[in-house]
Amino acid sequence: MKVDVQLLTAAVLSVGGLVLLFCGVFIAPQGEVHESLLVGFGEIATFAGALFGIDYVYKQKSK
Repeated sequence: MKVDVQLLTAAVLSVGGLVLLFCGVFIAPQGEVHESLLVGFGEIATFAGALFGIDYVYKQKSK
């Protein structure tokens, strides 16, 4: 159960980060959120998702 939550979290962080990166680069900001904030958070979320995913793979290999 814990591993399934970790995999889901990794997937959501990775996809969410990629969406924010896309929005920060290709969509002109109409509100108060600056594009550099979207890109920065997108990079952090994508990196965190990748780390969770790598950890998941190695936990599955050790079983």
